[in-house]
Amino acid sequence: MLRDKYCGEVNEQDIGATLNIAGWANKWRDHGGVIFIDIRDRNGIVQVVFNPEINADIHALAHRVRSEYVIQVAGEVRKRPEGTVNPSIPTGQIEIVARELKILNECKPLPFMIEDETDASESLRYKHRYLDLRRPVIRKNLVIRHKAVKGIRAYLDSQGFLEIETPMLTKSTPEGARDYLVPSRTNPGHFFALPQSPQLFKQILMVSGMDRYYQIVRCFRDEDLRADRQPEFTQVDMEMSFVNREDVMTITEGMIKKVFKDTINVELSMPFQRLTYHEAMERFGCDKPDLRFSLELRNVSGIVKDSSFKVFLDTLSKGGIVKGINAKGLAGYSRKELDDLTKEVQSFGAKGLAWIKIKNGFESPIAKFFPEQALEALAERLEAKEGDLLLFVADSEKVANDCLSRLRNELAKRLDLVRDGVYAFAWITDFPLFEWNDEEKRYEAMHHPFTSPMEEDMEKFMTVGAIHELPLQNQDAGIASLHAQAYDIVLNGYEIGGGSIRIYKKEVQDRMFQLLNISPEDADAKFGFLLEALEFGAPPHGGIALGLDRLVMIIAGAQSIRDVIAFPKTQKAICPLSNAPSEVGPKQLKELSIRLDIVE
Repeated sequence: MLRDKYCGEVNEQDIGATLNIAGWANKWRDHGGVIFIDIRDRNGIVQVVFNPEINADIHALAHRVRSEYVIQVAGEVRKRPEGTVNPSIPTGQIEIVARELKILNECKPLPFMIEDETDASESLRYKHRYLDLRRPVIRKNLVIRHKAVKGIRAYLDSQGFLEIETPMLTKSTPEGARDYLVPSRTNPGHFFALPQSPQLFKQILMVSGMDRYYQIVRCFRDEDLRADRQPEFTQVDMEMSFVNREDVMTITEGMIKKVFKDTINVELSMPFQRLTYHEAMERFGCDKPDLRFSLELRNVSGIVKDSSFKVFLDTLSKGGIVKGINAKGLAGYSRKELDDLTKEVQSFGAKGLAWIKIKNGFESPIAKFFPEQALEALAERLEAKEGDLLLFVADSEKVANDCLSRLRNELAKRLDLVRDGVYAFAWITDFPLFEWNDEEKRYEAMHHPFTSPMEEDMEKFMTVGAIHELPLQNQDAGIASLHAQAYDIVLNGYEIGGGSIRIYKKEVQDRMFQLLNISPEDADAKFGFLLEALEFGAPPHGGIALGLDRLVMIIAGAQSIRDVIAFPKTQKAICPLSNAPSEVGPKQLKELSIRLDIVE
C-alpha cells in the first residue's frame, strides 16, 4: 500500500508515529521558507509541513507541487503548535512533518477550482466530472447515497425481502412516458425497450410466490427533464404478497427511518401524517404539499357570491371557484410589488390576482364591490390579522389550485418560513382511480392501469358504463367518483414515492382495460404475459417504488438530483463527459437493419 491511513483519519492518537499518506495537493502555502501543503483524499484533508532544516531536498521538491498534483508523503505526526489549530476540520489538531515526498503525477491547469462554491457552469463541470467529483460537497453526497443504499438493503433483509433482478431489455408498453428503444440485431425490425419500471415483472414475482421482493433498480423514461428528473434514474422497488395498504406504509416508514438515522443521524417520528387526496388539494392546492409551513388555501366561493365583483361572479357562473391565501404580514407591499406578484401568478396560468390589505380596515381596489360583512367573513375565513395581505385567484378548480399552490411556495420563501433540517413527511391516500385528460378529452388511469379500486368501490367499478361510452354530464357520478387503493409519500414538497394495492384477478384487470378503452387485442399484445399469470393463482399483493435520487437529494440538502448522481445527464439528456448520445457508423446500422431518415 502507498498509504497507511486516509488523510482524514489521522488523529491525535497517531502523534509520534511515522505514516505514509497519499492524495491530491489541495492547497499550497509558503510561510517564510516553510511550505504547508494540505493533502486531500476521499476521506478528508491533513496538513503536511515541509521544513528546509529537516530535509532541504524534499523542501525543494515541494516547491514544484501545484494544485491537484498526486503526491505521496511519509512523515512524523505531531501536535500543531499553539495558535495554529484548525477546528473546522477533523485533523485540525495535528500535522505531518514530511521526511519523504514523491510526486506520483502532475495535473495541468484546472478548468475550475476544486471547491464547494464554484461559479463554473454546469456543462463545464459535467465535461470534467472527474474533477467535479473531487469537490467535497459532491463527494459528501455520494457517501450519503452509499449509506442510504446500505441501510435500505440491511432493513429490507431484516424484514424478509429477497433482492431479485428483473430484465433491462424488455417489451415496449408505451402507456406512460416514451420508451427508450433498443434495436434487436438477431430479430430485425424488432425492438427491446429499457424499463420505465419493473411493474409487470414484480407482479409476476408475486404470482411466482416470492412473497417479498425488492430491487434497487435503474429505470428509463424519455421525457422532458428538470432539476429532479433524469432520463435514467434509480428506484427502490418493493412488492409484497398478502398485504394491505397499511402494511406497505409501515414497512416503508421503517425503511426511511433507518435511512435518515444511518445517513445524517436524524431520528424520525412515526407514523407519518396522512392526508386524503381531496384534503391535500383543498388545503394546499396540490398532492405533494410542503408541510414545513402552514399558509393554507381557503375556498371563499360561498362568501364572494354575495359581492358585485364581476370577475368573481363570472368565474362562479362558469363552474369555477375563488380561492384565497393569507400572505401573513405583507400588507406593506407596494403597488409595484403587488403587480410583480400578479405577473408571477399569471405566468403560472392564472388570469390575474386580486388582493385585499388588512390595514386599518380593508384596503383594496375591489373592496367597494363587497358589503362590509363579506369583507369581514373573508378575513375570518383566512384567519387574517392587522398587517396581513389576502390574495385571491378566480378560475377553474384545477387552475386556481395549481396557481395558488405555486404562489404558496413562493410566499414561504419571501416570508422565510422554510427551515433547514426540518423533514415533513406525509402519505397522500384515496386518490381518484381516473383523472380527466383535457387535451385528449378523456379519462385515464391516475396512477397506472394495474391499480386496484377501493374495496367499497368494486361493485360500482364492475358495473359502471365504460368511460368512452358515457355522456360527459354522467361521468362525474360514475367513473370520477371511483377511488384507488393508491398512496404517495411526500417529503418537503416532493413526491418521493408512490404505490398501490394491485389488481390480482384477471376479470378485474380486464374490466380496467375495458373502462380505459383498451381492446382485448391491445391488452394481450402489451400485457398478455401478466394477464395469463393472473389466471394461475395470483395472490393479493401491493407495493411501492421510491425515487432514490430524489430522496438522497433531500437528505443531502442538494438543489438537484444531478448533484447526487455520479455521472448525470444535462437537461437536454446529454452527457458532456462522454458526448453521449452520439452518431453510429453505417456498419452498425446495417447490422441492426436500420436506415436513417432524419426529418429536419
